[in-house]
Amino acid sequence: MKRGSSIILFVCVLVTVLAAAMPAGASEEGKLLIWADEVRATVMTEFAAGFEAKYKMKITVQQTNFKDIKEQLGTAGPAGSGPDIIVGQHDWLGEFVTSGLIEPIDLGDKQKDFSPSSLQAFTWGKSLYGLPYGIESVGLIYNKALVPKPPKTWTELVSRGRKLSNKAKGQWGFTMPQPDPYHTFPLMSATGAYVFGVNADGTLNPLNVGLNNKGGVFGLQLLVDLVKAGIMPLGCDYDTMINLFKTGKVAMIIAGPWTFADFRAAKVNFGFTKLPTVKGKIMRPFVGVAGFMVSAHGKNKMLAKTFLTEFVATKSAMKSLFDKDPRPPAYIPLAKEVTDPDISGVLANAATGIPMPAIPEMGSVWNAWSNAISLALNGQLTPQKALDDAVDQIVAAIKRGM
Repeated sequence: MKRGSSIILFVCVLVTVLAAAMPAGASEEGKLLIWADEVRATVMTEFAAGFEAKYKMKITVQQTNFKDIKEQLGTAGPAGSGPDIIVGQHDWLGEFVTSGLIEPIDLGDKQKDFSPSSLQAFTWGKSLYGLPYGIESVGLIYNKALVPKPPKTWTELVSRGRKLSNKAKGQWGFTMPQPDPYHTFPLMSATGAYVFGVNADGTLNPLNVGLNNKGGVFGLQLLVDLVKAGIMPLGCDYDTMINLFKTGKVAMIIAGPWTFADFRAAKVNFGFTKLPTVKGKIMRPFVGVAGFMVSAHGKNKMLAKTFLTEFVATKSAMKSLFDKDPRPPAYIPLAKEVTDPDISGVLANAATGIPMPAIPEMGSVWNAWSNAISLALNGQLTPQKALDDAVDQIVAAIKRGM
């Protein structure tokens, strides 16, 4: 849409974008209020016109800092001063559902238009609580000048990595952020590790932690072996990994689409592809999903759901979101038209991934898990002992919070 057309549209349909610094607005009957961050707010104003014209209902799109949306909904919603719709991440779901802050959504026949992993991410028990639009997950990023053809198996990655490594010269075949559970999980999940088990009703069981099973221990041992073989540098944090890759000092990394802009600016000829298999098993990365949720305290719940199902769950709306924020689309009709091989690579990894656990107890997992990875990589504990201790700490912390 041209700039002039956007301005006319803005005035004609009375869609208002408020500055992020302004206090949060409140839902009013007959006036749909949407909270979205700067990127999404701009797009929402552009395709809200059709809805307003059809339902004769004013739509206010309030620009709100992304991190503030979650925090403000918890207080503003119950107080009656919150929105009708928010745009956020699926891992907010557990806190929102258990606190009664958001409403289930029924997509009807349109459910088939969304990738299964994105729908799973926004599902709590048997109910769907969000309309997904963007997906992200990590994959294998490789320097095409050093690795013309990416490895398909872990054995092949190790073999190539060994040939490309020269510790004395500071050259490495492979690395990933350490100690980082998010990036380590794919190796552990490939052979059966999981964070939380699943109850019969589909919800997660926070007292069933599966990080220290045989698969988890095997996956962590793979990283320990890389360090011992001189293929991966020890103690490589995220920023160091990025700099090593941009300067050609490391050939392959595990990272996500948030790195693309940086690597392209540095003119690195890179590729993004599916993670290699481990013992014939697929690595299953965490999947993050962005989407729209309906406030349980809004004054226009039915209209909010109609807006999402009839106007947001369309190819034109999803295309507008993608053009403004090229996040791999959860909407299948649009995903099929994506020609960028890197975006396609993200979608391929996400298709076999596992949604980041959305329950509040996930907050008790990260530190203990990170410490276990560090202790194992530094040779202070075996992977089995490190993960056993971590799981004991995680379960104990969760029980204390119950």
